[in-house]
Amino acid sequence: MKKLFTLLLACLLFVGCSSAPATSTETSAPSTTDGTSAEPTKLVVSATLDPHAKILEFAKPILLEDYNIDLEIEVLDDYYIFNKALDAGEVDANYFQHLPFFNDEVEANGYDIVNAGGIHIEPFGFYSQTVTSVDEVPDGATVIISNSVSDHGRILTILAQAGLITLADDVDAISATVEDIVDNPKNLQFKEIKPELLSLAYENNEGDLVAINGNYAMQAGLNPLEDAVILESADETNPYVNIIACRSGDETRPEIQALVEVLKSDEVKQFVEETYGGSVILAE
Repeated sequence: MKKLFTLLLACLLFVGCSSAPATSTETSAPSTTDGTSAEPTKLVVSATLDPHAKILEFAKPILLEDYNIDLEIEVLDDYYIFNKALDAGEVDANYFQHLPFFNDEVEANGYDIVNAGGIHIEPFGFYSQTVTSVDEVPDGATVIISNSVSDHGRILTILAQAGLITLADDVDAISATVEDIVDNPKNLQFKEIKPELLSLAYENNEGDLVAINGNYAMQAGLNPLEDAVILESADETNPYVNIIACRSGDETRPEIQALVEVLKSDEVKQFVEETYGGSVILAE
C-alpha cells in the first residue's frame, strides 16, 4: 500500500510539473492582424504648401490607417533647400519638384537621391495685371521668369506655342534657353528672379507677363484655369511631372512605396479633382 501511495504521488507531481511550462510560455505581446508594429512608423516628407502639402495632409490618415505610417510634413518654400536636406538625411523624402528640375539638381550637386515615382502635373501659366490676352502683349514687354534653368525650356515652349516667339527647329524643348530664340517679333525682354518671388512680382505689377509655377500661383490665390493669360496644356504625358524623391536605395522601403501608392490612389485622385478642378492633374 505504501508503495502504491508513493507511486500515485510521483505521478501527480510529474503531471503538475509537466503542465507548468505550458502556462509560463504564454505571452500577451501586442500585435496587429496585418503583422505591422503596434507603434506607427514615422515618415518625414518635405513639401511646398500648395498643392503638395495639402495633398499629403489628405493622404496622412490613409497612411496611418492602412499602413501604420505616421506621416510628418515639413513645409518649405525655397526650392534649393529641399534636395540638400534630403541628401543630408534630414527628411525621408520630398514632394515639390518636377523631373527636369530634379535631374538638374542631381547633376549639379551630386546628390545621391532618386525618383521614387511621378505623382502629378501643375500647368505652368503666365499672369498679368494689365494684359488679358496674347493679342494685348505690347512690343518690348517685360516677361519675368524663374531663374531656375530647368524651367526655361518649359516657359519658352509655352511662349512659342502661343505664337510670341519661335525656337530653333533642332532645339530640345526641355533644355531650351533664351539663346535658342530665333524670332522674337515683339522684342520680349526677359528678367529672371527666384521662383518663390514670382507671385510677389505679379502682385507688384513688375512685368507685363509673369510666368509662375503652379504651386506658387495657387498659394497667391490665383486659379491657373481662370486667371492665366497663357496656360500650358497639361495631361498625364507632360514631362514636367512632380515626383516623390528619396535617397538612393530607399525607393524600395515599404514606407516610400506606400506613400507613392496612396498618392496615386483613387481617393487622392478624387480629392485633387474636387479641390483643384484641373489646376492639378494626377499622373498615371
